[in-house]
Amino acid sequence: MKTAVVTDSTAYLTKEERQQYNVHMIPLGVNIEGTVYDEEISITASEFYDRVRGAKEFPKTTQPPIGKFVEIFETLAKDYDEVVTLHLSSGISGTYQGAVQAGDMVENINVHAFDTEIACYVQGFYVKEAAKLAAQGASGQKIMAHLEELKKTMGAYFIVDDLGHLQRGGRLSAAAALIGGLLQVKPILHFQDKVIVPFEKIRTRKKALRKVEDQLILAIEKHGALQATVIHGNCEAEAREWMETLAKSYPSVDFTLSYFGPVIGTHLGEGALALGWLKK
Repeated sequence: MKTAVVTDSTAYLTKEERQQYNVHMIPLGVNIEGTVYDEEISITASEFYDRVRGAKEFPKTTQPPIGKFVEIFETLAKDYDEVVTLHLSSGISGTYQGAVQAGDMVENINVHAFDTEIACYVQGFYVKEAAKLAAQGASGQKIMAHLEELKKTMGAYFIVDDLGHLQRGGRLSAAAALIGGLLQVKPILHFQDKVIVPFEKIRTRKKALRKVEDQLILAIEKHGALQATVIHGNCEAEAREWMETLAKSYPSVDFTLSYFGPVIGTHLGEGALALGWLKK
């Protein structure tokens, strides 16, 4: 049994990681003042933040065409029996549904689509877990069952400077954005039922970071050893300092530093920070 693993660019796995784990990637796009760039291919995260900082129009994001999924699945059918394809939350993008529809259109290969219900490097954790099992010859069904078990241990919390990005992108209600702006708070967000919702409103960034750390402590107490990621929106030095502080305090947790690329960065904005995890 040969099983291929596919994901989209919002997992933000490095090119080296994709090669190491034999992961196939389909990019989402970002439209900056009329030009569409394929994330992780024709624009880097740092280039994105530089270009949108002075842009007159708010960038827009685009999901991959179904034809792109069909193309990669048909190519993989020549060498594989099954595909496990993992994507960002279906509550914020139609990418997962596009993969499902494409899987139904392709013959000679069994496609299993997994809705991570999250995005960014926590999505990447799922992808690497799937790839490790695929390398051991696991079936798509076995991989999917493992991923569903892992989902019970997932947590992720986002701290943003400006809720306006999420509101303009249609990922947060106008009321939630208004409340955040009026109180001048540092809102903590999380995924609930596949969509982004406020978790708590904190007065200062320092207190917000501490509140997110409290959630990590609860997860350690519940699940034991974790793999965790600190994610940043073009504020690497601050993120790295936070990660190193956390790593000293919680030696049972394996930490990785990652970033919000163009697609997720469009919705969270520059300066956003996040902490997410799964059970090892």
